Formats: sequence, C-alpha cells, structure tokens
Amino acid sequence: MTVARATILPVASLAQWVEGARPRTLPNAVAPVIAGTGAAAWLGEAVWWRALLALVVSLALIVGVNYANDYSDGIRGTDDVRAGPLRLVGSRLATPRAVATAAAISLGVGAVAGLVLAVVSQPWLIAVGAACIAGAWLYTGGSKPYGYIGLGEIAVFVFFGLVAVLGTQYTQALRVDWVGAALAVATGALSSAVLVANNLRDIPTDRESGKITLAVRLGDRRTRVLYQVLVAAAFVLTLVLMLATPWCAAGLVALPLAVRAAKPVRSGLGGRDLIPVLRDTGLTMLVWSIAVAAALTFG
Repeated sequence: MTVARATILPVASLAQWVEGARPRTLPNAVAPVIAGTGAAAWLGEAVWWRALLALVVSLALIVGVNYANDYSDGIRGTDDVRAGPLRLVGSRLATPRAVATAAAISLGVGAVAGLVLAVVSQPWLIAVGAACIAGAWLYTGGSKPYGYIGLGEIAVFVFFGLVAVLGTQYTQALRVDWVGAALAVATGALSSAVLVANNLRDIPTDRESGKITLAVRLGDRRTRVLYQVLVAAAFVLTLVLMLATPWCAAGLVALPLAVRAAKPVRSGLGGRDLIPVLRDTGLTMLVWSIAVAAALTFG
C-alpha cells in the first residue's frame, strides 16, 4: 500500500517578505531622486510628477535587486550562514521560485514606470533603463555575477549615484550641469558606503562561500578605511556645492549622523554589530539629500 505524503511548502509572512525587501536600503533609492530633483530645481526646471515617476523607478529597482540578490545567493548557498538581516531563500522561508517572481514583478514595475518617463522625456533613456535592469539581475545572478568579483560598489556608484541623480535631473530639465554631477558623485559615494559596510560585515562568510567582494579583496582594515573615505567625500563635495549657493552648507546637518554611522567601523566592530551602520549611513544620505535639495530649490 502506498502512503501519500503531503509536501509542506515554506510560507513567509508579510512581515518577513517586507524584511526580505531590505527596507534599510530604501534611502539608496529615495536620496538620488531627491538630489536629482534638487538639481533640476536649481536650473528652474523641476517637474514634480516626473520626480514621482523617477521615485517609482528607483524604489522598484532596489526592491527588485534585493529580491534578486536573495534568490541568487540563496540557490548558491551563500546565505546558508549569515550574520546580516533575514534572507528568504537562505532561511528556507520562501521558495526560490517565489522570490525570483517577486524580483521579476518589482523590476517589471520599474520598467513600466521608466518606459513612461523615457517616452515623455527622451526615448534613448529606454536603453539606460534596460542597462539598469540588467545590472540589477546580474549583480548576483547569471553564470558570472559581477558582485562576486568585487564590482558591486562600482555598480552601486554608477546606478544609484550617477545614473539615478543625473537621470532624475535630465528627465525634468532635459540637461545636466556641474551641480547635478557633484550631487551624483556625493550620492554615489554614500550609496557605495552602505554596500561597503554590508560587505565588511560579511567578509568571513563571503570568503568561505567563494563570494569575492571588494571587501574580501581589500581585507578588513582597508575596507574600513574605504568606508570612511566614501562618507567623507560626500561632505567635501557639500563644501564644493556651496559655490553654487552658500545655503548648501545645510547638508552639513547630516554630519553628526555620519559620525555615528562610522563609529562602529572606526572601532573595529564586526558581525551583527555593523548592522546599525547600514541604517545610519542610509539615514545620513537621506537627510543630506533633503537638506541640499532644499537649499538648491529655495536658496
């Protein structure tokens, strides 16, 4: 006699799906749009509904890349031993297929919003959007993910710094300037610093699983130096932006947050003690972008 056995599939709760989207990284999506809109306002060309479309694109892409990362790292076994936030596949809370579907839906939403934004501004931006989606998936996906060879920070700098800020400015003003470029570099530096802190925390487990991030290549000490250089660069560029208007000094209001974010890194802490660094660096970026964008808009 054959006895049928029920197959129990993992079912993550809504709260776990939200945590799997990694909400601590959302400032990496919001800050570039705020900064780019401030740059457009500096040119007298801010268009708020286009800014909202850009925000949808940016948020959808970062949620999509987070789920894609969860899926790809999960099926490779990279997340089997982990000190960081919850991962759905690695924790066996959701099937790889479900997480891959969530990634595809998120990236699809970003693609639709980006298509609308490109059509109403410049159609050639469709190619830029396609590159962003490909970059989101290939970060840890595909046969040769670039996140596994130490290029993650460069990609974050390009996509969530240069492309996101200058793209937001361009879709509203149909041009970019040196103010937008300075904002893009500063935002990219802070956004990259978030990933540097994340990869600093994961050096032991990434090295063991064969994920050769930039932090693994540099080692613990030099990665800590890199993080502090990236954060400092944003505030140096804040001083440069004061050449446009002295009101950009308002960006220095985020400096105490940056000091708090860097303290665990400077103190040599590791593992779960570095998780607050991601939150505080993201908060630094968000407060900085709001302050500087307001200065450019009203100054």
